Parts: sequence; C-alpha cells; structure tokens
Amino acid sequence: MSVTIGDVAPEFALRDQHGQTVSLADFRGAKIVVLVFYPLAFTGTCQGELCSLRDDLPRYENDEVQVLTVSVDSTASHRVWAEREGFLFPLLADFWPHGEVARQYGVLDEKRGYALRGTFVIDKEGVVRWRVVNDSGESRDQSLWKAALEDLGVSA
Repeated sequence: MSVTIGDVAPEFALRDQHGQTVSLADFRGAKIVVLVFYPLAFTGTCQGELCSLRDDLPRYENDEVQVLTVSVDSTASHRVWAEREGFLFPLLADFWPHGEVARQYGVLDEKRGYALRGTFVIDKEGVVRWRVVNDSGESRDQSLWKAALEDLGVSA
C-alpha cells in the first residue's frame, strides 16, 4: 500500500549513521519533515542527490524543517559514506527488517530489494502534504520539494 497526500505518515524508528535512533515522532509538533528514500549508498545518482541536499542543507535542516534520508543500507555503510561525503543530516538504515519502512510508505522495490526514490513532505502534525515517487534510475527534481515547503509557509 502506498502512502498518499492527506494520510498520516507511518511512524518509524531507525538508526542513523552514528547508531542513534531517530523516529518520525521526534519531530511531531516541532518540524516539517522531508523524508527522502533512496536506493543505495555509494551509487552515482544517489550520491548526486544527497550531495545536492548537503550543499543546500540550510533549506532542509533548520528551525522549521528536518530532512531524513532512508535506504536499506547498514548503519556502518552509512557512517563511512557520511564521513567521506560530509553528510551531516541523518542517513537512516532500513536494514532490518529489510526495507520495512520503505514498504510501509509503498516505495520498496520488492524484486530489487531496495527503495525507489520516494520523497514525502510531512507537516508538523504528521500528515503527508506532498509526495513524489521516481524509479530508481530517475533523478528527482528538488525544486518541487522547495515549492512544497513554500506552500507550507517555509521560505528559502
């Protein structure tokens, strides 16, 4: 089942690249969450997208907004990748049960065993206000996320 606009976002708690548990509930009532699923660490398109997030991080991680990225990779691979690329935002490991959070959001490619490029903007009350899902080989247009945030009153 796929999460659609207007749905309450499925709750989750996953470990980040530092082994710390991060949950969606951590931001309830406090921040808008931009939830970014990506297929695999250390791959070209994923690296380009996350480097773009890194380079524009003040837009996605501030008093109003928190970016959370999720893949089926392990916390150890996320740690190495984050250190190598200077990723300071949470890289969450949907490692075990394998892809369970991606499955809850309807973005797990069951045949390949990893997430599609799903992006969800979740308001402070936990409601999905914007979403787009791209195939694993299709890059995202981050200007669409920026517009979604502006629609929620977050200026760049």
